[in-house]
Amino acid sequence: MPASTSADETVDQAILAERAPSVGALFRRRVRATPDQPAYQYFSAGRDELTTLTWAETDRVVRDWAAGLASLGLGLEDRAAIASTTRIEWILADLAIVCAGGATTTVYPTTIADDVAYILADSGSSVVFAEDDAQVAKLASVRDQLPGLRHVVTFTGTSTDDGWVMTVDELAARGRQALATAPGLVDERIDAIGPDHLATLIYTSGTTGRPKGVRLAQDSVVYEGAVIEATGLLGPDDVQFLWLPLAHVFGKMLVATGLQCGFPTAVDGRIERIVDSVGIVRPTFMAGPPRVFEKARGRITLMFEHESGLKRRLLDWALGVGAQVRDLAERGERPSPALAAAHRLATALVLSKVQARFGGRLRFMISGSAPLGPDVARWFGAVGLLVLEGYGLTETSSGTTVNRPWAGSYRFGSVGWPLPETRVRIAEEDGEILVQGPGVMRGYHNNPEATAEVLSEDGWFATGDIGRLDERGFLYVTDRKRDVFKTSGGKFVAPAGIEARFKALCPYVSQFLVHGAGHNYATALVTLDPDAITAWAAGAGLGGQPYPQIVSSEAARRLVQGYVDQLNAELNRWETIKDFVLLDHDLSVEAGDLTPSMKLRRRAVTAKYADRLDALYEGS
Repeated sequence: MPASTSADETVDQAILAERAPSVGALFRRRVRATPDQPAYQYFSAGRDELTTLTWAETDRVVRDWAAGLASLGLGLEDRAAIASTTRIEWILADLAIVCAGGATTTVYPTTIADDVAYILADSGSSVVFAEDDAQVAKLASVRDQLPGLRHVVTFTGTSTDDGWVMTVDELAARGRQALATAPGLVDERIDAIGPDHLATLIYTSGTTGRPKGVRLAQDSVVYEGAVIEATGLLGPDDVQFLWLPLAHVFGKMLVATGLQCGFPTAVDGRIERIVDSVGIVRPTFMAGPPRVFEKARGRITLMFEHESGLKRRLLDWALGVGAQVRDLAERGERPSPALAAAHRLATALVLSKVQARFGGRLRFMISGSAPLGPDVARWFGAVGLLVLEGYGLTETSSGTTVNRPWAGSYRFGSVGWPLPETRVRIAEEDGEILVQGPGVMRGYHNNPEATAEVLSEDGWFATGDIGRLDERGFLYVTDRKRDVFKTSGGKFVAPAGIEARFKALCPYVSQFLVHGAGHNYATALVTLDPDAITAWAAGAGLGGQPYPQIVSSEAARRLVQGYVDQLNAELNRWETIKDFVLLDHDLSVEAGDLTPSMKLRRRAVTAKYADRLDALYEGS
């Protein structure tokens, strides 16, 4: 099948052709271009007011830290790791590493000590930035396995007498001393790094087995920012709200985009504070995994359900008008004058109130890392909050395809067009999505066998995802290649699409896993969102009961069964869910059920609940 390239009509090729040779050079270019403009905003401890750093102020901190790293012996392409939640210091540390000529190894703060030891040893990291004393203690517990780990620098923790652990203030002091004797130290390091040098090692969170270290070159990271500006998706007048894990490739590339475009980024990794923080930041765009959008839509939908009479009719009318305008925009058509007037009234009376919950200035949001149900995206579109789905993997530097925010340039259910300079094609033999372009990794660290399995000599990466391209070049991802299963009747079932459809139907669901390989019908494992189901329980005569009791009730099971029946009405006979397990607890990252980027660890969850799932087939 022929490859699909970008369908954009206008791309600023000069931006792509003149992109910086490295992340450090890109940062230096941004500081020189707009030194007094805001670069980052963050919430100080215990306060709800934003503190702002200009690009010049950011540069002063980064240079001190970078020179400090050089004084600790960090050389060109040497690895330095960061083990922390998303916070301003994460970004400063990352910039300091690349400006010192090093490469950043990312470590999720929830990673268990054994896996941390593996990642640091495999990457050869000699320095680690650790968020706090808890992260330092984790490193200390595996210190004997890490003879190459010379120094730990902590953001908020305490230093040790032996010098193994130091604070960022102590690192900065070392840096200022180094710069006093060699003022050009940092610039010399930046100048020594080119497009093909290593920028970062990101270890895949992995749904099975040991994580693999993905080697991303400097140009791969710089390209992701340059291509977003070149397509006109974002510009200097935008404001980003960034809460995603910076250990994940998606978060890192959003930082690179800020360096390229020059817009300010508000950083706050406290997931429980997203709703409060977005109202303060008032961003023009933000990104997240589907679960965030599913949960937000579910909560707002439940608020609507309690309305009645004239107010309910007004809500339904406004959503109906919004849906008409949304559908026309998807086709690239304009509303009639009468519909445009109705839409302005609907927005003023109803839709603007929903938009205000997201700050009131959003131009669009981006969903990635897992499939987003088309019905969820359409609902947001109806209320005037455009959610653009994109696609990419760690191995492709995150951004591979994305829908555009302009009328006629997005299709709900698709993951959009390939970005310029990136090519996508579908393997004829099995429908696998193949990707070639600047964002594709250079290989897996210390793992040539795994690299050879997925990366061809001419640079085509086999994603492991199944998909199709439509007549306009929009890419649709239908499932993970390894997740598609065959029933005992010989029918193939693609679980991801079914799972996304159920999440779009049911506002109470948290996780929905379709099961049935080798069996004569499909079943599911279901968990419910604690907040949503607790609110439902109050009106179902179960108010005041704890979550496990609510979920274990017959009323809750009947509720879920009703949504399963709705789902089955939309499916082929062999795809329908004949029975399900309803857990009395939710799945979590901490329990090993989800990856840190909130993707379902399908095999781990299936194995954990194998007995309960297998019981659904007894006597069949």
